[in-house]
Amino acid sequence: MRPRDRRDLIYAELLAGRGTVAELCALLGVSAATVRRDLRLLTDQGRATRTYGGAVTGPLPLERTLGQKERRAEAEKDAIARCAAAEVRDGEVLILDAGTTTGRLAHHLAERDGLTVLTNGINTLVTLSHRPSITLITLGGQLRHTSQALVGPLAEETLRHVVADRVFLGADGVLAERGLSCPTLEQASLKALMASRARAVYVLADHTKLGAAPFPFFAPLTTPATLITDAGAPASAVAALDQDPHLRVRLASGVARP
Repeated sequence: MRPRDRRDLIYAELLAGRGTVAELCALLGVSAATVRRDLRLLTDQGRATRTYGGAVTGPLPLERTLGQKERRAEAEKDAIARCAAAEVRDGEVLILDAGTTTGRLAHHLAERDGLTVLTNGINTLVTLSHRPSITLITLGGQLRHTSQALVGPLAEETLRHVVADRVFLGADGVLAERGLSCPTLEQASLKALMASRARAVYVLADHTKLGAAPFPFFAPLTTPATLITDAGAPASAVAALDQDPHLRVRLASGVARP
């Protein structure tokens, strides 16, 4: 195969979401060095962006700030948060991921008794900081200003000392079989660790996140999890996610789009 034809085939695979070096080597029957060289050329041409272990098409999208995200799908996020709050029992130990929907969950938990909440989200820390009935534990780490999230080895080290009753994760996108789309590897690693440190795992994602992968880094879901989304979720997106053996989809009532 001519190098140009090989790169065109690689680009077609990237468009289909199959962009790891291992996948491309198996398909093309060439060495990893050849694949990496082709990916580097596609990146130089602006047709792809290198990721850990592979590539995706096009340049990486800009990550919205927490404030920008808070103004999107507000009613849907609140309906999801209320549904999630109904799962929590007084006295439980919870892990709340950073994010806007998990931040709304903190708001709905603020009057509960005897909770212990571990979080890396600055918005959750602010919401619960004046609630004496809640034991609040920050995960520590380095602050990402865009997402107002604490990440890194300090946050991960704290999590390794905890077994929580429930964890509530946010995501920029949710793909069946791949998991939660994240802007950085650090965030993907932290979410995966959070999921492993709780007896029950929940993903809180409004309908715009379903079937979307705006970023190339993923936190895989390797244990059973409940995805809570809003009633406006397209049936096709719900059906696709229902095929994931690790996911159970639940629709929050209260808000539905036509």
